[in-house]
Amino acid sequence: MSEELNAKPPIWFWIVSGLAFVWNLLGVVAYYTQVTMSDEALAKLPEADQAALASLPSWYMGAFAIAVFGGALGCLALLLRKKWAMLLLVLSLAAVLLQQLYFFVLTDLGSKQHGGALVMTIAIPIVALLLVLFARSSSAKGYLR
Repeated sequence: MSEELNAKPPIWFWIVSGLAFVWNLLGVVAYYTQVTMSDEALAKLPEADQAALASLPSWYMGAFAIAVFGGALGCLALLLRKKWAMLLLVLSLAAVLLQQLYFFVLTDLGSKQHGGALVMTIAIPIVALLLVLFARSSSAKGYLR
């Protein structure tokens, strides 16, 4: 039985996939930092940040974990040229959108952000959506198997 050969991805596929993997690894680091933060480190944060972190429900932290680990594994799957990258990146996007719903609709935490924090909060769902579109396009072009 012969297998159909997939198209060879261009160099930009590898660059985008690699950068996306690093982006998501930074998210994993952010998650790890947040869940392992000591009481001493928490006490050094501004009071508003302490209150915001203390108010996060456990399901939010679960969504955070799914978002960052799903994104990292999805980008790793892109680098491995696996079609299941799409499923992981869609799962990651759904978790990101759930976080955004909490942040901007269910609470007023989003309105309290400014500067770099606000830029990151807006960039994260945009990047997650772009990664889903990138995986879909890569699959359609035959780069994923």
